[in-house]
Amino acid sequence: MAGNFGKGCHLHLIDGSAFIFRAYHALPPLTRKSDGLPIGAVSGFCNMLQRYVEGNAGGDVTHVAVIFDKGSHTFRNDLYDLYKANREAMPEDLRPQIPLTRRATEAFNIACKEIEGFEADDIMATLAVQAREAGGRVTILSSDKDLMQLVGDGVEMLDPMKNKRIDRDGVWEKFGVGPERVVDVQALAGDSVDNVPGAPGIGIKTAALLINEFGTLEELLDRASEIKQPKRRETLIEKRDQIELSKKLVQLDCDMDLPFSLDDLEVRDPVADDLMGFLAEMEFRTLTKRISESLGVEAPVIPDTTPEGANPSTGDAPEAPPIDPSKYECVRDVAALERWVAKAHERGWVAVDTETTGLNEMACDLVGISLCVEAGEACYVPLTHRAAGTDDLFGSDDLAEGQIGLNEALDVLRPMLEDPAIMKIGQNMKYDAKIFARYGVQVAPIDDTMLMSYAMNAGLHGHGMDALAERYLSHTPIPIKTLLGTGKSQITFDRVPIDEAVKYAAEDADITLRLWQLFKPQLHQARVTRVYEGLERPLVPVLAQMEMHGIHVDRDVLSRMSNAFAQKMAGLESEIHELAGQSFNVGSPAQLGEILFETMGLEGGKRGKNGKYSTGADILEDLATEHELPRRVLDWRQLSKLKSTYTDALQEHINAETGRVHTSYSIAGANTGRLASTDPNLQNIPIRTEEGRRIREAFVAEPGKVLVALDYSQIELRILAHMANIDALKQAFRDGLDIHAMTASEMFNVPLDEMTPDVRRQAKAINFGVIYGISGFGLARNLRIPRSEAQGFIDRYFERFPGIKAYMDDTVAFAKEHKRVETLFGRVIHTPEIAASGPRAGFAKRAAINAPIQGTAADIIRRAMVRMPEAIANLPAKMLLQVHDELLFEVEESATDELIGVAKNVMEKASEPVVKLDVPLVVDAGQGANWAEAH
Repeated sequence: MAGNFGKGCHLHLIDGSAFIFRAYHALPPLTRKSDGLPIGAVSGFCNMLQRYVEGNAGGDVTHVAVIFDKGSHTFRNDLYDLYKANREAMPEDLRPQIPLTRRATEAFNIACKEIEGFEADDIMATLAVQAREAGGRVTILSSDKDLMQLVGDGVEMLDPMKNKRIDRDGVWEKFGVGPERVVDVQALAGDSVDNVPGAPGIGIKTAALLINEFGTLEELLDRASEIKQPKRRETLIEKRDQIELSKKLVQLDCDMDLPFSLDDLEVRDPVADDLMGFLAEMEFRTLTKRISESLGVEAPVIPDTTPEGANPSTGDAPEAPPIDPSKYECVRDVAALERWVAKAHERGWVAVDTETTGLNEMACDLVGISLCVEAGEACYVPLTHRAAGTDDLFGSDDLAEGQIGLNEALDVLRPMLEDPAIMKIGQNMKYDAKIFARYGVQVAPIDDTMLMSYAMNAGLHGHGMDALAERYLSHTPIPIKTLLGTGKSQITFDRVPIDEAVKYAAEDADITLRLWQLFKPQLHQARVTRVYEGLERPLVPVLAQMEMHGIHVDRDVLSRMSNAFAQKMAGLESEIHELAGQSFNVGSPAQLGEILFETMGLEGGKRGKNGKYSTGADILEDLATEHELPRRVLDWRQLSKLKSTYTDALQEHINAETGRVHTSYSIAGANTGRLASTDPNLQNIPIRTEEGRRIREAFVAEPGKVLVALDYSQIELRILAHMANIDALKQAFRDGLDIHAMTASEMFNVPLDEMTPDVRRQAKAINFGVIYGISGFGLARNLRIPRSEAQGFIDRYFERFPGIKAYMDDTVAFAKEHKRVETLFGRVIHTPEIAASGPRAGFAKRAAINAPIQGTAADIIRRAMVRMPEAIANLPAKMLLQVHDELLFEVEESATDELIGVAKNVMEKASEPVVKLDVPLVVDAGQGANWAEAH
């Protein structure tokens, strides 16, 4: 019942959740000094309410309420159990602040409403309709597009952050239809944030065109057979039930039975004692003083716990002081170190960085540790710096004076570093976690600024600390080479004078904390919190364990292979000399160029700036389609690379203490989310050639154990079938068909029972090449066939599967419009060069097409890896390696079958529940005494 609410009344409805998240992300993390309670969002929320109250004092607003969501399960979840299943998890430090924002609203004497089982949008919709029917006006303070269906006839929206009013014209600008047809457009377009399915392949613009043409969603669905575009027509007919369900999900409930009336929302002045009491309890000294002055009352006394430099314009958040390395502390005794540990306990977080004698985490020594708990407050704890000396270039081997003993310092730090209540913040935290683990300290939980930057800005810039500091803090860190030197005179960090080490090391921790305070709130704004929290951060300890365990490599096998490769290379050299008609140094690009383009007169020779012919792999691949000599040279180079990069170099990477090879994975190495393996790179061992496959024979299991390889079968093609919605491919995968043979049969009209290996091989090259946007030129190189023939293959492929071409065109169009593409899990890959011209344009286009597919595959195996340690915790097994779509395990022979069963289940269900693919994920398993046998 409306009661006294009627004509002349003006109701303001404030979207409480929007205010909360805006407040949370507007400030760096803040905690209450007395007990460490997170209060950053509460501080921002109170500031926003105060500005609202001041801005509307004396205005025409007669009624106001802040409307909140209550709980996560609503009637929409009963309609569709996956509704909002993709929503990012609430940040842990925000959770305890939610009830405090309710209390804050009540302290300002503003009506605070929420109802179990209904969303705030439904409450606002019902109130808006009631107020309109009673003859009043309504302003909804929100920018939420879901509320735009309410606009009109006395109801408008106001984006309080932009101070922009949203009327019928504003709705039309957003959706291309009036407010009364917004739900129809939303039902078609769906909503990835709320997991509303909609009509696959139809976006906002297309949906608006359809609704404007047919009038209503119901009319469109009834007349879907009239749609000329085949794929769109088929989608509307086949997905009708899904579209109608989507409309029920996006339609707001405007007829709720509310347990309060509009009269209960009448504007009331704050009760000074109540508001002052709440603000004092939160310890908001600046805000309390400001509001007490506006109310004309005396401010309560609050203990002075505000950091120096507090900025009144943003609540009680301190402005960061300039970065000044001269002010950092050198911690030389246990008492001083304990004071820093106490600070970390008080704040609930600490930035940590280690200094070591090298970059190999499995071989270097710990030299010192830096800590930072507040911007500008950092220290360095020297542990094993060497004394200055005159006996040689590097000085004495004795420890410098004024350092805490290594073990003594770790005993003080260990409880803090392992305390689950204290967040440890680092830049490339995997490195530091491995260093500490070697000294018996298991660091957890962790946050990583490098991975935060990567989650938000993959494709835009690098994620190293120096680059981030310059870009985001306008500060150039002290270069490491100024301390270590370069070349033959370069020293290790333990030889750096302690006074100089303090400035460099503590600055790293200070910068890291500042970046964390900047990036942490931006994750939600960039809609990548789930990517960071679900894929990046939890992967750090998983990879650290894998890298530390390593894999056993047989040195004798490698040595025999090196000799065999050398002999085969000699044989190839003889063949090449015979084809050339003369002897020359095959390894010399200059001599090879003269042979190919002057002596033999082959076409395509291009001289570089040095006047010599280019003989790179791309040139030779092109020539190999026409002549045998460049083919032999490519074979020789492949063997040479295998010998130098693997069979020779791997012997140098065997750790003297463990007898195993320990690769290092870069989480932020590829824009698409693929891991990169370095020192040594174990992901690029060729498997298409017999010689490449043989290298895996050197990777062996320990006695009594076997290696188990589990490999996703054609995962990127399966993802393509799902994302491009190709029915023929989807059905083939569901039926378990040989997808390459099926493609060959479809393209070349060859019955499956007459399929030849060569035809299947060509189809396989096209299937995988298409994912990477391959051109006729590129396919010709891969198959070593004429370019015209290769282009003909591609043309026929797109004729047979037109949906793939449509998907590629749509992906490129999206990338050009938004300067990014996304995976099915929300990973964002920026495409800044998509509008480039010249050769870069082709590369950018191919990258944009491939990134969502390869990135989704990378996300899936990351999800599997994150879940795997818990799944196999009770098995005598270790996860050793990840090679793109493959995981390699070492397991006791008796538990092999059990491991395969458990690991396959984890991998095949890794996408769920976030993404339910239209095709099954299939994992192939193999086992053996060495990697070659297992693969």
